[in-house]
Formats: sequence, structure tokens, C-alpha cells
Amino acid sequence: MKVLITGTTQGIGKAIAELFLNKGHPVIGIDRQAPSIVNPSYIHHQCDIRDLTSLPELDDVDILINNAGTQNEDDIDINLKSLIRFTEKYGVRKGIRSILNIGSASGHTGSEFPEYCASKGGVIAYTKNVALRVAAFGATCNSLDPGGVLTPLTDCVVNDPALWDDIMGQTPLKRWASVQEIAQWAIFLTVENKFATGQSIIVDGGESINSHFVWPELGFYNWLQEVGEGKNALANDQNGNPRNTSAMWPGAYQAK
Repeated sequence: MKVLITGTTQGIGKAIAELFLNKGHPVIGIDRQAPSIVNPSYIHHQCDIRDLTSLPELDDVDILINNAGTQNEDDIDINLKSLIRFTEKYGVRKGIRSILNIGSASGHTGSEFPEYCASKGGVIAYTKNVALRVAAFGATCNSLDPGGVLTPLTDCVVNDPALWDDIMGQTPLKRWASVQEIAQWAIFLTVENKFATGQSIIVDGGESINSHFVWPELGFYNWLQEVGEGKNALANDQNGNPRNTSAMWPGAYQAK
């Protein structure tokens, strides 16, 4: 399958391109920088995705992966507007098999610089829009939304001990993903997957689910009893019959 990927000179985009190449797929890369991949099945176009007039005319693209992105004053223009224009040019057409947008967990949580998380939130909504339209071609469209990923651009964070400790305190799995891990997800969502569409897959080591909820020291059922009717309300169904609380919460306190 012919794969078109943006932002292939480093980081996640390069890892995705290399994995597709290793699996025998021809890859076309588009990036503002000169190529960093040497492979007979790789074609590189050095251009800016914001400039539609500079983009090549390509036929028979089977898989489109929108990876190019930034985190500066051009967030909205590059991360969202250019992604939309690029997808409309190459992806929304008969013959496309799969589209994958590389988003961000911050598009779900809002935990980032304002324009960046807004741009990634827009990607989530646009992914659903495209999924509805390319379904007519039997194609899928999803977004892959990483949290922290180890790339050259994040070295400044990783190499700051105090900042890194704070970040790990927010990350249940106590590490960040490698670019190779993200590439594996990209392969699965575009090659193996044929039915999930319009979905936004968060891959962030659990950071987005870390709500810092604190259980009362009394324990769940004892606490409910302390605040009033809770214990009896949960112990019985709407007809007043005892519930099987062990089935509801295995290992939890039993209502007595």
C-alpha cells in the first residue's frame, strides 16, 4: 500500500515512515526540512503543507497519515487548518483506505498552551467529520492522540530533573512512550484495523485518567453510612431486595 506521511524528518513521523518501509510499504514523505530517511522505497517532497501550490500531485494514495505539527504561534494554521486542507486534497476520495491524524491527549484534557490544545481539539472533531464522509469508500479515519513521547523536541523536558519528576507524578505508568511505540499504533490503526472509525485513541500512560481522587480513610461503605442513607440505598435495589454487592464491586466491603 502506498503511504503518504507528513512531518517525516524526525520524531514520530520518521518512526512511522521507517516502520512502514520495514514492512514493505512505499512511503511518500512531506516535510519542510531535507530528508533524513534513505530507502529506495521512500520519496521525499520538501515543502510547506501550508502552501497548497507547493504540494505535489499524487495518485493512488492508500493511507494518509497527518503527523506534521508545531507548538508555537502557528498552532492553528499548521496543526488544524493545514491538516484539513491536506486531507481534503489527498484523503477524501475514492480509493483511500485509511486516514490517521496524529493529535494529542491535550485535545481531550485542555492541559497545554491554549492555541495548541485548541488546535488538537479541532483535530478530534474533524476526524469524526472525515470518518463519516470516507465511510462511503469503505475507509476509516481515526486520530492517535499521544501524551508524552520521547523525541528530540522533548529533550528539554526529560533533561530537567525537577520538571521530569513533576510530570512522572502525573503519569501512572511512570514513563513516556517511545516513537517506535507510537508507530506501532499507527500501523495497527491504518493497516490492521478495518472497522473502528471516527475514534480518538489516547496513548498517554494514563495521564489523562489521573484525577487524583482520594478515598475517605473510613472505607467506601463505612463512609456512605457516615453520610447517611448511602449504605442501605446501595445495598438494596429499587424494590428493597438485597443486591449482590460482591458482583457489583468484587472485593469491596459487603453490606450487612
